[in-house]
Amino acid sequence: MTRSNFLTGTALALMLLGFSAQGVAAQTAAGDYPFPYDSRRGVFSFATGLERSLPAVVQVTTLGVSGGPTTGQTEPVAVSSGSGVIIDAAEGIIVTNHHVIEGGQKFRVDMSDGRLVDATLIGADKATDIAVLRIEASGLSEVEMVDSDTLRTGDLAFAVGYPLGLDQTLTMGVISGLGRSGMGDAVEDYIQTDAAVNSGNSGGPLLDSRGRLIGINTSILSGGMGGGNDGIAFAVPTRILLFVVDQLRTTGEVTRGRIGATLGSLTADRAVEKGLSFVRGAVVEDVAPGSPAERAGLMRGDIITRVQNRPVAKAGSVQATVGVAPPGTPVTLVYIRNGQETATTVNVELLSTAAVQVGINAVEAYGANFRELKPTDSRAEAAGVLVTAVEGGSVAARQGLVAGDLVTAVDGLPVASIAELGRSLLGGTGATLTLLNAGEDTPVTVVLSAPD
Repeated sequence: MTRSNFLTGTALALMLLGFSAQGVAAQTAAGDYPFPYDSRRGVFSFATGLERSLPAVVQVTTLGVSGGPTTGQTEPVAVSSGSGVIIDAAEGIIVTNHHVIEGGQKFRVDMSDGRLVDATLIGADKATDIAVLRIEASGLSEVEMVDSDTLRTGDLAFAVGYPLGLDQTLTMGVISGLGRSGMGDAVEDYIQTDAAVNSGNSGGPLLDSRGRLIGINTSILSGGMGGGNDGIAFAVPTRILLFVVDQLRTTGEVTRGRIGATLGSLTADRAVEKGLSFVRGAVVEDVAPGSPAERAGLMRGDIITRVQNRPVAKAGSVQATVGVAPPGTPVTLVYIRNGQETATTVNVELLSTAAVQVGINAVEAYGANFRELKPTDSRAEAAGVLVTAVEGGSVAARQGLVAGDLVTAVDGLPVASIAELGRSLLGGTGATLTLLNAGEDTPVTVVLSAPD
């Protein structure tokens, strides 16, 4: 590249960033810089803010029983690894992903200063993919947190971790979107970023340009066979992270709130069926008698479009707010009924511990929601009940149920209605479902049982 072309490209880049070359030169001369500037070295850099957080980022290695051929070795071996971040230096508290520590018997933490220490698992929550570890060590650093509700699309974001066998690595991108869901029907309210995230980054922090924690990197979308970075990564925001971590540190488990409404995601087919011109929202499938949702006036068929002034993309968006609200918390919902928009306030209650709950038009069982088929459903001619949503980390999710599955029999007896399904499931500690997977015509058998 010639000098002339280089200078032209540099000027163009600065103009695209909203500053002319002359403006930058003038501000530099005056000492007023449009970007963080290291005057000693004469470079623009975010290092000052980020370097304070880097010592708090650790590598987490999970030790367990290998799934491969055995050698007779009885000691646990490394089965997975990822990243983590220290959020409480005094107590040695580290946050990582559930899938990083899943199946582990022992846990090892490699710190950025070269120390290697054992860690104790405090608790983990599969629905949000968060786990909490504790280490005993002196001289620890911790990361500063910021409220993820203050983020804006377009903010700079930095991912830190130990990807692909490398030492601690920092990548930069922007926040590509907020409130992302659609990877399932779990507790979903992800930050999306194009900062490079690869295998090994899981559990590591997503930082803002001042080095403050805004989320925990948890998953990527990849079109390649190797599952590498395609510029679409997701992080659990601090709003959800703090709720989960506080509960895990206090009780070792997460207790979720409920409003007594069975929700399904608004799809394109259902939007057409209802004559709607949008496809984002949560459909109220059923309302439990005497529940907070009933007292708030919600009815079957309502379309929830906003929760706590945040847009609702799918059913998981509502659970992401309700599920992390302490009992008694008032939650504002905006819904559409018969073309009219209405706002209401619903008070959150503790999630029922019953494995099966039967409503008039829907059933909740083992973490899955069911309703009867409608004439507009693609399988309307079949006999059975439809799975409309599955909570992440539930019994149903672990057995592979997904929205769109069609249950045709329970314990060998045909079911064609919600009433029949409810009678078959109530009173037992489990059931064997015969179902047709979404988009498939070959029956499969799934065994559901109440958790120990």
